[in-house]
Amino acid sequence: MKNLQSNEVALTRSVVLTKAMMRAADRLGMSGKQLSDVIGLSAAQISRIKNGEAALSEASKPFELSALLVRVFRSLDAIVGGDESATKLWMTSQNTALNGRPIDRMISVQGLADVVTYLDARRAPI
Repeated sequence: MKNLQSNEVALTRSVVLTKAMMRAADRLGMSGKQLSDVIGLSAAQISRIKNGEAALSEASKPFELSALLVRVFRSLDAIVGGDESATKLWMTSQNTALNGRPIDRMISVQGLADVVTYLDARRAPI
């Protein structure tokens, strides 16, 4: 019984993060190709996820990268006060602190981590 419950919890976490990742990518103005590049899944896998035919596996790199992507969205959304056009503009604008456009930087794991760190610092300055 305990194993079944832990499997249900893992499945629930997987489904919740999968939905959050898809919503975050949409609100950030990311194309399927950009999302694929950021979290390391193929375009076909992204399509299956979008159609509700698949979910992220909790013990995977795409799951971890998706959690970071959701953090990017949550931080940026708080900074811009929910303004979707400002969010999309920020993602595609040159950022001197990040040495590039955030959407381009996020393609690498280090770049994604840099964007998260930058937004966390902007969101809660000391």
